[in-house]
Amino acid sequence: MSIRLRLTLWYSGLLAGTLLLFGVVIYLFVNWNTFGDLKEQLRVQNSSIHIQSKMNFLDELNLSLYTDDRSFGQKDIYVQVVNYSEGAIWLSDNLRYNNFSIPYVEASKNPKEGFVKTKVEVNKYKYDMLTYQRPIIVPINGKETLVGLLQIGVLSHNEERFLSGLRTILIFSSIVVVLIAFTVGLFIARQALRPIERVIRATDQIEKGSDLSVRIPAIGPKDEIGRLVSTLNVMLARLELAYNELEEAYKAQRRFVSDASHELRTPLTTIRGNIDLLERMWEKVRASNRNESNGEWLPLDSDRWEMSKEAMSDISAEAKRMSTLVNDLLALARADAGYTMEKEPLELMPLTEEVVRRAQLLPRTAEWRVGDLSAMRGVTVTANANYLQQLLFIFIENAFKYTQEGVVELSAVRREGQIGFVVQDTGIGMNPDEIPHIFDRFYRADESRGVTVGTGLGLSIAKWIIDEHKGSVEVTTREGDGTKFTIWLPITLPDTSPSTIIEGTDEIEE
Repeated sequence: MSIRLRLTLWYSGLLAGTLLLFGVVIYLFVNWNTFGDLKEQLRVQNSSIHIQSKMNFLDELNLSLYTDDRSFGQKDIYVQVVNYSEGAIWLSDNLRYNNFSIPYVEASKNPKEGFVKTKVEVNKYKYDMLTYQRPIIVPINGKETLVGLLQIGVLSHNEERFLSGLRTILIFSSIVVVLIAFTVGLFIARQALRPIERVIRATDQIEKGSDLSVRIPAIGPKDEIGRLVSTLNVMLARLELAYNELEEAYKAQRRFVSDASHELRTPLTTIRGNIDLLERMWEKVRASNRNESNGEWLPLDSDRWEMSKEAMSDISAEAKRMSTLVNDLLALARADAGYTMEKEPLELMPLTEEVVRRAQLLPRTAEWRVGDLSAMRGVTVTANANYLQQLLFIFIENAFKYTQEGVVELSAVRREGQIGFVVQDTGIGMNPDEIPHIFDRFYRADESRGVTVGTGLGLSIAKWIIDEHKGSVEVTTREGDGTKFTIWLPITLPDTSPSTIIEGTDEIEE
């Protein structure tokens, strides 16, 4: 429920309660004022009437009435005396003339003195009557006994109709006023809360568009809402400044990583070149220290050679590993920096044949097998040749790494609008629960088992290359049964431009 509706309901509820209280007070006042004169007349008439009782020779009770008021029996006031012992009723002349009587309470219900509202039937019509009743109690055999009832009444039909109309007017007028107040209250609340709606729209725009330069229009007086708008604008300005500073720092960090990786490649290349040179020089030294007559090595020079050879091999291996790591970091830094590859239409078959040839020279213990590549004939994709080769070598080297014994196979499949490279091995496989994490940086699926060595960056780079080529990857694996990667790339048709390449999505199957 909105604040506007809640405020309107609270206001309408308060107004309805006030009108209810006001209506009740008005009705009670009018009721008291309307019936006040009638009740006063009945009291005066009651004080002027006297009842006498006597017993006849048959021990029957006779009641007689006399009054001090000369206006007794006037047309507007009706008098009735009830004798409970004989059931006899004495009626005033106006009651007998109009041929009706006043209903009375039975003696068993022990009637009390006071005002009673009742209805009388005159000529088959019922009219409201206000009566004042007074029990008649006389001593019989020394005991106070209720023997009759005196009733003095006046027709109050017109007064009741007036009060009924007043109730109707008060109820309906209150309902109409509340409805009008509710409608007007909604409009007023909407106008009063309009600045808050502007605040909500501005914050939604910032949330959806991440544009912190948006400001809330400051319109209206400097009330509580105006101060809130001003405070939010100041807060947005500070957030924009902090965000821009953070973005600049992040860009600087990415530039640093990219530049550092680039600069590190040069000394590593130099180290590797010098080590290769030293190895060739030591080959010459080794040949010069060999006895030409018997072909044996001199003991001292031979030991020195072995130690130097071992040290240079270690340095070479570490330099190669560092070079690989730096190259990987450089590729990821370029990805973080938003590097865009230069792509052009490329035939897949020649590129794949080159990859197959070079893959045979990779260090491996598994059998390298080339499957059916006929699906690639005549297929052209928009790609970067160097990065596409790197992508295939990442998956092939990864398969060799996790397949100590068995087969690693490269094949191709095709479906509508896409071509797929299939790299399948019969290695150790992995738990399907690990699949969502294998493209995370530095994640190692077999880290807890220590089966292989590596940095855990290869598949992260592969995922970046796939995304840059608008492709997708499917993974099927089971522990002990090997793993199959299917890399899908969109095919560039002859009548389409690179901007119309079909985009793929990452799919993972177990």
